[in-house]
Amino acid sequence: MIHLAADFLTRELNAWLFSRTGSTLGAALLTRIATEAGRYAIPDDQLGVALVNIEEERMLKSQLPHTAYVDGRQVMREPELKLNLYLLVAANFRNYEQGLKQLSAVLEFFQGHPVFTRERYPGLDPRIEKLAPDLIGLTLEQLNQLWAFVGAKHLPSVLYRVRMLALQDAEPAAVHPPISVIGSSVELM
Repeated sequence: MIHLAADFLTRELNAWLFSRTGSTLGAALLTRIATEAGRYAIPDDQLGVALVNIEEERMLKSQLPHTAYVDGRQVMREPELKLNLYLLVAANFRNYEQGLKQLSAVLEFFQGHPVFTRERYPGLDPRIEKLAPDLIGLTLEQLNQLWAFVGAKHLPSVLYRVRMLALQDAEPAAVHPPISVIGSSVELM
């Protein structure tokens, strides 16, 4: 499910960039930032979109199992796991100014598209209810730590928290037969 969300956002960004520029030059690629050797995994003159963190959304966490009735049986599933994805968009351009232009376009895209829902974006997987990207501002120290973490030299970049991807195991936690008889009794004393 994580790959579907990241791929969807990358495809939508590319479609928007193409509609603005009429060119695939500077398109976004879903990739890691650096190779094991410390080289950029992002090809020259492209944007790279990489997952750098996954966080559980605890504010909306449900503690109760989800119950549904399927074919006359009570089916219980564990509560959904709600996740926030941290996506780093980095510009690897030989022409520094062009990289900054592409990064500005990324900011414009997400500013103009604050929420992605299935109703508005039919290409969004039916299992994903909505995605809402939020720009994350990092201090210089945090930025330094992030780039050290991904194992590469700094590139012009922006970090987004994409809220909220909900995962749920398809296997039920329990299946109970239907209630067929309800009875009560009264005893006199």
